[in-house]
Amino acid sequence: QVQLVESGGGLVQPGGSLRLSCAASGNIFSIYAMDWYRQAPGKQRELVAGITGAFATNYADSVKGRFTISRDNAKKTVYLQMNSLKPEDTAVYYCHRAFGDAWGQGTQVTVSS
Repeated sequence: QVQLVESGGGLVQPGGSLRLSCAASGNIFSIYAMDWYRQAPGKQRELVAGITGAFATNYADSVKGRFTISRDNAKKTVYLQMNSLKPEDTAVYYCHRAFGDAWGQGTQVTVSS
């Protein structure tokens, strides 16, 4: 059973940046697609960005041009670089692996002045 551990969340002012990291356990990482989801208070969890084993990426319309997902297979880590943050980006961000439906514990991102 894979374990996913997120880090990098915090409080940032509007217009600021954060980089989230998700470290995966286990021997095999590079072949699996990885995703970032988020859940704001009172809202459903939504897909933010995904990256395949072939490094193809996809993004929610709300974050296109501001967020970048990437991966380092040697470190078994997936990243989410978030720039030009807005208050509406405030949420708990979760790392996810579709194979086996594995979730991390989440990391809080708060965008506020």
